[in-house]
Amino acid sequence: MAKTFTPKLLHWFDQFGRHDLPWQKQKTAYRVWLSEIMLQQTQVKTVIDYFHRFIERFPNVKTLATANSDEVLHLWAGLGYYARARNLHRAAQIIQEQYNGRFPRTVEALQQLPGVGRSTAGAIVAIAFGDKAVILDGNVKRVLSRVYAVEGSPLDKNVIDNLWAIAEKLTPVERIGDYTQAIMDLGATLCTRNQPRCGDCPLQSLCKAYHLNRVEDFPAKKAKKEKPTRDVHLILLENNAQQILLHKRPDSGIWGGLWCLPEVLEKEAISLWCTQNNLKKYAVQPSLAPIKHVLTHFTLQIHVHPVKCVAGKSRTSNAKLGTWTALPALISLGFPAPIQKLFKRYYND
Repeated sequence: MAKTFTPKLLHWFDQFGRHDLPWQKQKTAYRVWLSEIMLQQTQVKTVIDYFHRFIERFPNVKTLATANSDEVLHLWAGLGYYARARNLHRAAQIIQEQYNGRFPRTVEALQQLPGVGRSTAGAIVAIAFGDKAVILDGNVKRVLSRVYAVEGSPLDKNVIDNLWAIAEKLTPVERIGDYTQAIMDLGATLCTRNQPRCGDCPLQSLCKAYHLNRVEDFPAKKAKKEKPTRDVHLILLENNAQQILLHKRPDSGIWGGLWCLPEVLEKEAISLWCTQNNLKKYAVQPSLAPIKHVLTHFTLQIHVHPVKCVAGKSRTSNAKLGTWTALPALISLGFPAPIQKLFKRYYND
């Protein structure tokens, strides 16, 4: 299999692979790393605009390492899985401080960086440095599961170990960067999760799942569960100086590290919240239309309740109350995507 798998794949890649993605130009370890982190659980078409904006503001490790975390999260807002952005920022600081701004060249050293797993480290080594390293991202798992008709879920350790062994056996020494990009491209463009284009696949003659007429069975799908819905109640508190009260969320949990509005358990708790925070003069306005926001494991139903209050103008944080922020500053902070949209709509910005 290995003798024919790689030549067929590379021949296809030379003709039909993606060669003009932004991170493939002026190829550096920094650009490869950034793209690999952004592409985790996110489609290429979504990542491209974010990558351009990120590179324009942070063209190298040093600029990212010395940046304010709020600005990093602001540029990441809407891309989701915000732990990636926090890990990216911390990893840049480690590279700058411990490696003098140069990326380590081994899979083992790269795996010590926050947010860099075995497959991501392998992609950096192979694509950026041209050294042999193995990858096994979601696209590659799907390709190998089908070509070899690997039974079982890729979530099971035995299955994962088997796929890593297959990937190791197939990975060539020569043209390692092209091979790595090629097998990811194949999974992303032809060997897709739904409606794979088997008729165009260069590996069709080798694919056991295809010859068994069981392509849709691989990799084994986990049972679908109905997504639960969670209600979230947020207070859009504006004072007489046209400032909005913001809270920075903890690093763990949903929207970790991002700025958000104060949260209460239900609308009826707003008055108690205002009393506890010594807001004596306030008026609760009619609630806005609920915002539906779909996440990976559940759906959020976001209820926003505007409140006008009389409060002194402040430029500093208050550990208990939060941080009063002037409207123009809202455009420079990192907010969850639905809150960002809310501000644009509510303030016509």
